[in-house]
Amino acid sequence: MLEQLKEKVFQANLELPKQGLIKYTWGNVSQLDESKQYFVIKPSGVSYDKMQASDMVVCDLSGQVVEGNYRPSSDTPTHAYLYQHVKNIGGICHTHSTYAVGFSQAGLDLLPRGTTHADTFYGAVPCARFLTEAEIQAGYEQNTGKVILETFQKRQISFQDIPGVLLQGHGPFTWGKDAFQAVEQATILEEICKMNFITQSLNPNAEILPQRILDKHYQRKHGKDAYYGQK
Repeated sequence: MLEQLKEKVFQANLELPKQGLIKYTWGNVSQLDESKQYFVIKPSGVSYDKMQASDMVVCDLSGQVVEGNYRPSSDTPTHAYLYQHVKNIGGICHTHSTYAVGFSQAGLDLLPRGTTHADTFYGAVPCARFLTEAEIQAGYEQNTGKVILETFQKRQISFQDIPGVLLQGHGPFTWGKDAFQAVEQATILEEICKMNFITQSLNPNAEILPQRILDKHYQRKHGKDAYYGQK
C-alpha cells in the first residue's frame, strides 16, 4: 500500500509544475495513508526532472522519517501538525505560486468577489499572521502549522469550507481528501488570486459577492442537495 501511495504522491507533486504553480523545487505535496499513522511527502530540494516515486519519503505523524533515502521536505513538520490536529484532511499542498504569494505578501485575505471563488471556498480565504521571533526559534515549520490552526479557530472557520490559507509573507497551503485534491485546490486558489488582482486593479471599490450568491454556488456543489456534476 505504501508503494502505491508513493506513486500517487509522486504524480501529485508532478502536477505542480504542470499547473504552473512552482519554479524549481518551490513546493510540496503529501498524503496521509489509510491507517492515518503515516504520510508520504516529497524529498527536500530534489529536482522534479530527476525525482522518482521511490524517492518519496514516509514519515510518522510526529514528522520523523520511517522510510526513505532522502530528507523529507523542509515543510514536513507543518504537514505533520495539520494531519495530527485537523480532522478529515487526507492531502496537503504548499506552493509559492505568484498571485497567491502576492496576496500573502500584501497581508490580505482573499475576499469572495465572484462565483469562481464560491464554487470552492465558502467565504474569505484568510491570511494568517507573521510568526513571532520566539515561534521561529522554537520550531518554525511546526509553529507554521500552529498559526494556521490558530487562525481558523480564532475566526471560527471550517477547514472543510475553506480548504486553504495564505501565510503572511510566505504563501499558500491547501488541503483536501487526498494529494490530488489538495493540488486542485492550490490551482483554483492561484486562479482566484489572479482574478481578484485584476478585479481590484480595475476597480478598487469592487463589491464583495452577495451572501445569497455565495450560498447558492457553494451549496449547489458541496451542499446536501448538491446538483453540480454527475451522480
